Amino acid sequence: MLSDREKWKASPVSRKERAHTMIFQSSKEASFLIAKEIAQLIQEKASRSEKAVLGLATGSSPLGVYKELVRLHKQEGVSFKDVITFNLDEYYPMEPTALQSYVRFMNENLFDEIDIPKENVHIPDGLVDRDKVGEFCEAYEKMIHDAGGLDLQILGIGRTGHIGESE
Repeated sequence: MLSDREKWKASPVSRKERAHTMIFQSSKEASFLIAKEIAQLIQEKASRSEKAVLGLATGSSPLGVYKELVRLHKQEGVSFKDVITFNLDEYYPMEPTALQSYVRFMNENLFDEIDIPKENVHIPDGLVDRDKVGEFCEAYEKMIHDAGGLDLQILGIGRTGHIGESE
């Protein structure tokens, strides 16, 4: 039986694409396999006493992945103690407790359900002074660099084809 990677390498799409591309029959199947790949990354890095660095997104695309990660944590004991996260974006200006806030979204759909240390969670500040946004962005990029860069980035595609608020 072929592994997921072997199936990908053998697919007609993979011969034309440079990006790791897999096509699934359902979003549930995709979410399961993506969460499994993330869990393996976390466990591999932890076995070497390293932290896994994840780039995260909001919206409907990653919800199934987050639900599966929560299940893996609660039912299979996958720990997030050695994980550092960086979210793509936040609305501006936005209170972190506002209904539309990505801080709230991530807490409700992932962070409040797993054992990730709060200091390892990074989401852009929706209340930074307007004249300090550039400085904040540079510091955010430096935090990602200092963490060793992203091991894996989750992206969703919006109804308009946008990725990370970028049309």
